[in-house]
Amino acid sequence: MTSQKSKILRKLIAEKQLLVGVGAGDALGAKLIERVGFDFVWSSSLGVSASYGLPDASLISMKQYLEAARSMNEVIDIPVIADCDTGYGNANNVIYAVKLFEEAGIAGISIEDKKFPKDNSLLASGRQELAPLEEFVGKIMAAKDAQISKDFVVIARVEALIAGWGEEEALSRAHCYVEAGADCILIHSKSKAPDEIVGFVRSWDGQAPLVLVPTTYPQLTEEEIKDLGKVKIVIYANQPMRAGIKAQELLLEEIKKAGGIHTIEAMMVPVSHVFELQGVPEMKDKEKKYIY
Repeated sequence: MTSQKSKILRKLIAEKQLLVGVGAGDALGAKLIERVGFDFVWSSSLGVSASYGLPDASLISMKQYLEAARSMNEVIDIPVIADCDTGYGNANNVIYAVKLFEEAGIAGISIEDKKFPKDNSLLASGRQELAPLEEFVGKIMAAKDAQISKDFVVIARVEALIAGWGEEEALSRAHCYVEAGADCILIHSKSKAPDEIVGFVRSWDGQAPLVLVPTTYPQLTEEEIKDLGKVKIVIYANQPMRAGIKAQELLLEEIKKAGGIHTIEAMMVPVSHVFELQGVPEMKDKEKKYIY
C-alpha cells in the first residue's frame, strides 16, 4: 500500500512524454480531476489552506495538510503529489513529514527552498525569502534518506525566479538539489510571459526532469512544453478552486437577488450527481449484499 501509488507515478514519469496534474483542496475535487482523466492530483497548499478560509502562509499544521492529502488519496486510483511548502520546519520536520505522507500512500511530495514561514509565491509584495542553500540541501538529503520505498518521489521546488534572484541562481540551486538526491526540479515563476521559464528550461542541463506550474503564463500550452523537452510534469495548481469560487459567488448573488432558489436550477448539478460522486450507488449495493 505504501509504495503502490509511487510505483504508478514512477512508471508514468518513465513512459509518458508529459504528465499533467491538477490541484485539489479536498477529496471531492480530487475525484473530479480523476474522472476527467488527468494523470495525478496535486494536493495544493493554497487549496487546502483556502478550504480553512486562511492564508497560504504556513498557518495550518502539517497534520491538517496530511489529512487533506490522505482523504484525496483514499477515494482515487491515480497518484497524489503533496505540496508540502517548505517541509514544515527544518530537516527533522521534513523527516517526520516524509514518514507520515509515505505511510498515507502519497506518491510524492514537493518542498520549496524558501524560509519558514512562507508567503504564497504569487502574492503581490509577499515575503519571498530564500533559505540558505546548505539548509535546503540538507532537507532534500533528509527526505531521501527518510523514505522507505525507493519509488517515493521528492520534488525540489526552486523559488529563485520568484524571489527575483535570476536564472543563474536558479540553475545553481537546482543543480545542488539534484546532487542532494531530488528526483525532479519544480521551477516556479510569477512572470506574465513564459520567456523566463523557457529560458531556464533551455539552459537546464541537469539529470532530473523539470516540473512547470504555468499559473501566470497560461499561454504556454502542453504541446509547446513537450517541444521544449526536459519537462516531464505540468501542474494546473489552482484553476478548479478559482472557478468554484466564482460559480458559488454568482449562485449566492442570484439567490439574494431573486429572493429564493427558483431561478438557479441551471447553475447547479442535480443532487443525484452529488450522490454518484459520493459513491452512494456502491454503498446501496453493499447494503443489499450485507445488511439483512
